Amino acid sequence: MPDRHVLVLAAGKGTRMGTTRPKVLHRLAGHTLIEHVLHAASSLTAASTTIVVGHQADKVKRLVSNINPSINFVLQKPQLGTAHAILQAEPMLAKKTGTLVVLSGDAPLINSQTLLDLVTLHESSTAAATVLTATVDRPYGYGRIIRRKKQLLGVIEEVDATPEQREIKEVNSGIYAFDLQLLFDALPKVPEAGPKHERYLPAVLELLRRQQLTVSSITTEEAHEIRGINSQSELAEVSAIVRQRKNEELMAAGVTIEDPETTYIDSDVQVGTDTVIHPGVFLEGRTTVGARCELHSGVRIVNSTIGDDVTVNNHSIITDSAVHATARVGPFAHIRPDSTVGAGAKVGNFVELKKAHLDTGAKANHLSYIGDATVGADSNIGAGTITCNYDGVQKHQTNIEANVFIGSGTELVAPVTIGQGAYVAAGSCVTDNVPPGALALARGRQVNKENRAQKVKKKAD
Repeated sequence: MPDRHVLVLAAGKGTRMGTTRPKVLHRLAGHTLIEHVLHAASSLTAASTTIVVGHQADKVKRLVSNINPSINFVLQKPQLGTAHAILQAEPMLAKKTGTLVVLSGDAPLINSQTLLDLVTLHESSTAAATVLTATVDRPYGYGRIIRRKKQLLGVIEEVDATPEQREIKEVNSGIYAFDLQLLFDALPKVPEAGPKHERYLPAVLELLRRQQLTVSSITTEEAHEIRGINSQSELAEVSAIVRQRKNEELMAAGVTIEDPETTYIDSDVQVGTDTVIHPGVFLEGRTTVGARCELHSGVRIVNSTIGDDVTVNNHSIITDSAVHATARVGPFAHIRPDSTVGAGAKVGNFVELKKAHLDTGAKANHLSYIGDATVGADSNIGAGTITCNYDGVQKHQTNIEANVFIGSGTELVAPVTIGQGAYVAAGSCVTDNVPPGALALARGRQVNKENRAQKVKKKAD
């Protein structure tokens, strides 16, 4: 089998996106556009992958290098068309042999199997070039595929097409497989076009045909695979397609999604069988949700692991954390990064965790902040409890051991340890360690001033 090489065109500015961000770095279902393309290309097991960068090249290089440091980059500046872009990679690729697969960095829906089919056909037919085509209902803006008796003659761009040619619905995807040597032989001969003297890749097909070389094609049955993204509205449309794909995949695996149109699940998310997802749920990043869970409306979970039989109630947020089996969260709970909720534990109404660990069966049911803390098994945190973890300079740890009861309205001033089985009276401000089994009272003695209330009221008036 000949060597395979991948070249991704990603130099464009994406002016119609209306942002300063490079077009290929816009996000779709948890990944940038170019990440989707590179993921699809990974099925080819290429000997090399090269990305042509241009607009904000450093940002693109930084992101991609963090994913795969072996990827190569070439700079296209100025940007004078797709053929000109590939020519920039000549020093890196021209001496290699085999197949070069050319991809668009803004076409994230391309499927791995489609690319494999393209390359397999190309290599088995010994063609000089193979074009991926699609039949679309609205071909406006695409280059049309020109054939004679099914033989591919070339590609005619929208601006150059006759009225009859514009009726053609088979279009060029911008995705190709080339014999690498023949491609670089032809590229310098591509004529300049337009006022900017640009050079476009489809012209190579005509040059190869003039040499009596074979130019073949393969048509994808899924026309949306070739969709490029050039505007925010197109990004939204493609996002809806990806979201529908993911939801259908999960529903086929036994997940109940009550309202797919309002459910947003990123491509890497995993959800177990018999889990119920109510309307308006967001599952993002590398989130994993176990079996038989129930996620109520307004829940957002990011890069977190949710065990089996967990209930997350309305409008709760979980980020970079773990919630173990049979735990309950919310409503209106906020679990911030590096937190753990143990099996059977409860994080209730308006409770916030930050770098906190609740052990098995621990409970914080109401209106509490637990930060930089550990809460032992079966401990109960009363309503309005605060771990005072920050002294204005640095953070400190609160350690609450097993079977502890913290009364409502308590302030735990870190660093402090509450020993196993201890009780802390409601309204206490605890600044010292509490021994195991002790009862801690840390509040001023109540004093009642008889008949004083009326005097205070009159003074206020």
